[in-house]
Amino acid sequence: MIRFLVHRALQSLVVLAAMSFVVYGLIGLMPGDPIDLMINSNPRLTAEDAQRLREVYGLDRPLLARYAAWAGDALAGDFGYSRGFSRPVLEVIGPRLANTAALMTAAFLLALAIGIPLGVIGAARPGGLVDGLVNLYAFLAVSTPTFWLALIFILVFAVTLGWLPAGGIATSGGFWEGLRHLILPVATLAVVEAGIYARYTRAAMLEAMRQDWVRTAHAKGASLPRVLVRHALPNAMIPVTTIVALGFGGLFSGALVTETMFAYPGMGKLIFDAVMGNDYNLALVGLLFATLLTLIGNLAADLAYAWLDPRIGFGGAEWGGLERPR
Repeated sequence: MIRFLVHRALQSLVVLAAMSFVVYGLIGLMPGDPIDLMINSNPRLTAEDAQRLREVYGLDRPLLARYAAWAGDALAGDFGYSRGFSRPVLEVIGPRLANTAALMTAAFLLALAIGIPLGVIGAARPGGLVDGLVNLYAFLAVSTPTFWLALIFILVFAVTLGWLPAGGIATSGGFWEGLRHLILPVATLAVVEAGIYARYTRAAMLEAMRQDWVRTAHAKGASLPRVLVRHALPNAMIPVTTIVALGFGGLFSGALVTETMFAYPGMGKLIFDAVMGNDYNLALVGLLFATLLTLIGNLAADLAYAWLDPRIGFGGAEWGGLERPR
């Protein structure tokens, strides 16, 4: 177990290093730089002033030299300053990260609580009325654009009924006021993700229900709920866990549309503004954190495999460090 975790930690470090180089290179190759933006906003700056500023900020050096300097500072714990906020990057990311963590965690847990039971219920009676309704919901959720669903929620619950705020984040009023501001963006993300989880859970359950051990459980007189929950679901959750792990990272990096529609100050909107504003340090650290979150989700999925199926271990080199099931 420890050997597996160490191996995955080393792999994650390699991936983060490679991603930092790729992201830094892509941002550095974008047309324009912060000095160009300063010149556009202040026409009094001369070409000599621009050249001097590029020397001060190190923008006159080759891209590889700039990346090496940034990587060295990052290893020492210094991720630089945000040009747009004139503050250290970690100070800017901290509050936005807390906002996104609250939004993402609530949406993720709600999607799991809705999607997986719906998939199990639909697979219990394939082709029935309930199964048809589950399939319809999954199809609509997967096909509905997030921005359109957000607009519908705002028009219905904020504008027409006036029950909930249309966007933003609570600055006063305590816990309950903050919860009211979270309901609509959380519901927007959870409705879409729950449809995806329901669809994959149903497919995996139907496959598990055709296995020999399920027919044996039925022959021994086990009730349908027991067969579904104790026999079929643990085996069906192995492929679903992969989708859930990928969705966990996708919620973080894919919340840009939702955060924009609800004017929610989270990481997705922050990364987008940083990229568009050539705020190198802020964009780079934000994208690297999204990569790290995806890696953590994949690691959690690997650990869940061993918990769901005792045949899976952590001693082998194949299967990404997991032993082949026997």
